[in-house]
Amino acid sequence: MNQTVPPVLPVAARLASFAAECTPPAAVDAVSRRLLFDIVGLAVAARGTDYVGAALASAVDAGSCTAFGHERQLGLYDAALVNGTAAHGEDFDDTFEGGPIHAGAVVVSAVLAIAERRGLDGRAAMRGIAVGAELMCRMSLVAPQATHKAGFHPTAIFGAPAAAAAVGAALGLGPDVIGRALGISGSLASGIIEYLADGSSTKRLHAGAAAQAGVRAALLAEAGFTGPISVFEGSHGMYRAFAPSKAPDFMPLLEGLGKQWIVETLAFKPYACGTMTQPFIDCAKKLAALGIGAEEIASIVCKVGEGTVHRLWEPLAEKQRPPNGYAGKFSTPYCMAVGFLDGEAGLGQFTDERVRDAAIRALAAKISYEINPADPYPSNFTGHLKAVLKDGTIHEFHQPYMRGGAREPLPDAEMASKFEANLRFGGLGERSIAALRASLEQIAAGGPIDLAGARA
Repeated sequence: MNQTVPPVLPVAARLASFAAECTPPAAVDAVSRRLLFDIVGLAVAARGTDYVGAALASAVDAGSCTAFGHERQLGLYDAALVNGTAAHGEDFDDTFEGGPIHAGAVVVSAVLAIAERRGLDGRAAMRGIAVGAELMCRMSLVAPQATHKAGFHPTAIFGAPAAAAAVGAALGLGPDVIGRALGISGSLASGIIEYLADGSSTKRLHAGAAAQAGVRAALLAEAGFTGPISVFEGSHGMYRAFAPSKAPDFMPLLEGLGKQWIVETLAFKPYACGTMTQPFIDCAKKLAALGIGAEEIASIVCKVGEGTVHRLWEPLAEKQRPPNGYAGKFSTPYCMAVGFLDGEAGLGQFTDERVRDAAIRALAAKISYEINPADPYPSNFTGHLKAVLKDGTIHEFHQPYMRGGAREPLPDAEMASKFEANLRFGGLGERSIAALRASLEQIAAGGPIDLAGARA
């Protein structure tokens, strides 16, 4: 008797089934809780910046959704955009090291906006956050490095379908509807990395635009709009369009989906700058701990992964003298120099005034790189430096992983301190901090969603 081989389900159909049916385990709930607190805190910290002001000014609709850190309430789509932009704006948000992508700013902003608009509870919101973050991390593994190579920002590209799935999961939509939403999201995804040329604001926009796109895709699908179910693997699908240099391997996206949650490895940043620079800051701080003065250093050479060079090291002369504080976040020489001299790399280290400091520029000018073919990037972010002093003494340091990631997670106390420090940086007083903390605890526990405490 002839037997027919059952057809393989399209990738989007399999992701949609996961989004509609999965139950996140307790360990994932804990990560989602961290994302909730971290993203709201970061959005409040950025509330006084010019780019958040511009995003808020561009909002056209009043509504019932909270813009974190602002009294004014917004419509659904504007809230997703403003909050995602603010949360990602200072590059202090979470990172998935295998991507790299920044899931929290996208999915938390999208989910909280729809939750307020539709009156969802914390249980639905936390489930949506978990689903969106998991899928976004997995999507980034299908064609590693190829999205950046093509000139696109993975957070922008994979954020749109991840937010669509997150919103669909929070709303309790069925697999067919979420599948349509994923198909629609492929036509709404966008985000180029030309911001690297001058430190302009568009990278900040990418998370907010992806959150907004995901919300729109989910609601279009809910209303009956259609999108291609072959959106990921099709001959004109997302990976062909946004990562054309590498054949997509969907195994990391699909294998163990719903059974093994890779979002548990999400990294939370100790420093307010690009993820791959952070182990190098640790190396610079180790060098400074020896009591060496910057004037004693003749040169510092770092071994780096080739995939990081075009974003964090080149053009080298420009990276050694970034034009503004935001550009400094994506300059390894600057990040190392400020880490060495200040002993930290928080929000206060990335101002336009600080990047013009003569001592920092003098030290950054001594820092260069060489490519290490054996560097494990992007599966692991490491740091290295070899410092030669003017008297000929050599010091060498290696950081084998990013602190805050799976190998050395930030303790709960440090995460709590970061949350409170971000709120204080944004101008909130202790009473407001306590009220907002209580509101977020209520959401994380599955209770009612009341974000009035975030409307400062």
